[in-house]
Amino acid sequence: MIRIGTRASLLATTQSRWVGERLRQKSGLEFELVEITTDGDRSQAAGTSLAEASGTGVFVNALRDALLDGRIDVAVHSLKDLPTYAHEGILLAAIPPREDPRDVVVARDGLTLGELPVGSKVGTGSPRRAAQLHALGLGLEVTGIRGNVDTRIGKVRSGEYDAVVLARAGLARIGRLDEATEVLDPLQMLPAPGQGALAVECLAEGDLGEVLAGALDDRYARAAVEAERAVLATLEGGCSAPIGALAEVVEGEDEEELWVRAVALSPDGVLTVRMSASGDPSDAAGVGTRLADDMLADGAAGLTGTADKRQNA
Repeated sequence: MIRIGTRASLLATTQSRWVGERLRQKSGLEFELVEITTDGDRSQAAGTSLAEASGTGVFVNALRDALLDGRIDVAVHSLKDLPTYAHEGILLAAIPPREDPRDVVVARDGLTLGELPVGSKVGTGSPRRAAQLHALGLGLEVTGIRGNVDTRIGKVRSGEYDAVVLARAGLARIGRLDEATEVLDPLQMLPAPGQGALAVECLAEGDLGEVLAGALDDRYARAAVEAERAVLATLEGGCSAPIGALAEVVEGEDEEELWVRAVALSPDGVLTVRMSASGDPSDAAGVGTRLADDMLADGAAGLTGTADKRQNA
């Protein structure tokens, strides 16, 4: 019996159960879910903003601790929550096939962002989303918000907010995609690095990692995520700006190519550095790192502000 650690939210348990079911189908291993409360869950329940929360890994560290002390065998995370640095003794064993990484709008009266009147109140807990909303120049009032999907959508239904921006993948996984009133084109809003992907971790020692990789890992999702995370890691070292990135493997003229787009913005969205690059999927991290280096050289290093570096609200 494999013990899969998960946060207690509906989205987290749905994602973890999907991983368990796929693992059982592919390897025959049975599983049980073990709910773990994280610092991010506690701060969210207390209404603390992400910028005031305890920093990188608030949704991850408690699950990793449970791995290391033997309470669970596998940890499942939303990959965008993972810090970009490795954790000693823990292996990122598998990145399963990725959900659509784009962001969506859930707005009153079925409206899109462009249809919302000037001054409409739009909720997001993400500095990345807030900066890109400001950059669109629609005259919206962008306001912080925390809570699970039910809480956020409920604030739209009650009239407290005119709209909220959420990850499409989360709504899709819990069967509520029909509540989205607009899917945002990446030209409008680049997602968080790793958005829509899951991270399946286990202890580095032993053979469980090989089993998980064989049953769950998707090479296209891994290449894209490695490039996006390399962008994030490199930019985090040189600026404190909100960051979006999206990579995909596409068919080139002769062979597969990896395409990466990224943006760094001032927190108010006034200043942006936006670039793209392509390269060999086998060098995904290198492609992302070089792109981020070019962005830093082009001014991203100067996009400072008080916004939290983490983009995983």
